[in-house]
Amino acid sequence: MREVKRESLSRADWVEAALDALARGGLAAVAVEPLAKQLGTTKGSFYWHFADRNALLEATLERWEQRDTEQVIAALDDTRDALERLRRLLRVAFMSVRANTANGGGSVELALQASASHPLVAGTLNRVTTRRLGQLTQLYTAVGLPRSRARDHGLLAYTAFLGHLQLAHATPDLLPKGRAFRTHVEETIDALVNLEA
Repeated sequence: MREVKRESLSRADWVEAALDALARGGLAAVAVEPLAKQLGTTKGSFYWHFADRNALLEATLERWEQRDTEQVIAALDDTRDALERLRRLLRVAFMSVRANTANGGGSVELALQASASHPLVAGTLNRVTTRRLGQLTQLYTAVGLPRSRARDHGLLAYTAFLGHLQLAHATPDLLPKGRAFRTHVEETIDALVNLEA
């Protein structure tokens, strides 16, 4: 949890605090009063930056989408080889599973999945999932699969990621630890990029 000096509080500070709260406690944890207390400020500061809680949720969802989807995809652009881009994307995704759930921390992804019926969340999840599947399909196509098989492989990779995330959250002791986890991730990637199957 970040500590922010009261006089330097910005809209971005509120959004980051909301992301932390979302990961730890789900959508219900994104509440003005507890966030104000955590940030060491008043609700007045909140209303200086946001009209209401929904405006904060919209900004938080937008930040999550940029950080965990668009920035990740953009970072792949410096690799020319399609297979290496695919492997890097899968590595980033699967390695984030441990980072997102370490030390009892939560996952924004899982919190949003659990709140998928919320009107603001539903649109964001749909857009993010479509974008991620589109990127995976594009990469599998670039490594030589026909588009329909590429989409199937992309869907398999994405559901494997979500499954790993859920497993790390619900039963973390079932996943390997330390170097064994890294080896597990590499073996998972090998299986997902094995196009002969």
